[in-house]
Amino acid sequence: MKKNNTDKKNDSGLFVAEEVKNNELEVINNPERRFRFYEILRRRIHKFVKNYTGETGSRFAGYLLSLPDFFIMLCRLALDTRVNASQKLFVGGITAYVILPIDIVPDFIPFLGYIDDLVLVVFGLNLILNELDKQILLDNWSGEDDVLELLQKITITAERFLDKTFLKRIQNWLSGHRKQGA
Repeated sequence: MKKNNTDKKNDSGLFVAEEVKNNELEVINNPERRFRFYEILRRRIHKFVKNYTGETGSRFAGYLLSLPDFFIMLCRLALDTRVNASQKLFVGGITAYVILPIDIVPDFIPFLGYIDDLVLVVFGLNLILNELDKQILLDNWSGEDDVLELLQKITITAERFLDKTFLKRIQNWLSGHRKQGA
């Protein structure tokens, strides 16, 4: 892979880049700046969806667009020293499910392919919610909405509108992996 002059490795040997004003890439060595890049990207996506789908579409798309917020939260929880090893193992399993293309509903199916990821993440976070201090979740959350309210809204919506067999498959997956991590 050919790299331009702005590509550099961070302390862990990974290439990290950020878009700057002149549309070139700048290396981000500071972890706080890496998370700030995510915040900028997140705002751009939300603005795009709102402009093209209106308020109603934006509200429903907002649930699905919260998946990257939950994903970054899972990554942050995995690195957070306040989270114990069994919780990190469970969070790692959820993260792997989101990343891997083999899902209950394959990711290549537009829109539907990410619903199972979102529901699995939300149901999984609900399972460890009682074990974690609320402040840990808040410290690791990037979303605009209150994370606890959003978890509740998505859970209620999923239980109301999704097929019960589909939900049972997600719950079974989580239960199996929770037992392994405990």
